[in-house]
Amino acid sequence: MMVTRLSKTVFVASIAFFATLVAFGNITDYGTNWAFVQHVLSMDTIFPDSTIKYRAIDSTALQTAAYILIIVAETLTAILCWIGAFHMTGHLGSPAQAFNRSKAWAIAGLSLGFLVWQVGFMSIGGEWFGMWMSQQWNGVEDAFRFFITIIAVLIFVVLPDTETAA
Repeated sequence: MMVTRLSKTVFVASIAFFATLVAFGNITDYGTNWAFVQHVLSMDTIFPDSTIKYRAIDSTALQTAAYILIIVAETLTAILCWIGAFHMTGHLGSPAQAFNRSKAWAIAGLSLGFLVWQVGFMSIGGEWFGMWMSQQWNGVEDAFRFFITIIAVLIFVVLPDTETAA
């Protein structure tokens, strides 16, 4: 159905818009978000008696590299999703096989977005660096909301489309 194809396309564009805003925020409000990354990696606000503090990264150079990697991954997520949305838009009325092929960029972008927020923030930040223990620098709930939304869109998008009614 055309409405299903249009819905999938708009959902991908919505994630592209979100990732664009996140990347833009990290670039234009670098200092605020830099503080977040620095505190999480240095583990300076986790429980004082925690035995995992040996995992902390105190090197400013490594912290900067991690932050740049995050910004690049968020930006790439946005770019891939925008390309995907445009490809899907161009194939809305195409045969099902062509429309299904047009989803490749979107699937790549959504997959990367899932990895950024689930692996990067939930697994690495939340668990490895103990971000969940921090009262002030805990982004676990936000990351969860983001990757759950992204995975829901990804699941919807990968569902195969059939021929549209004439």
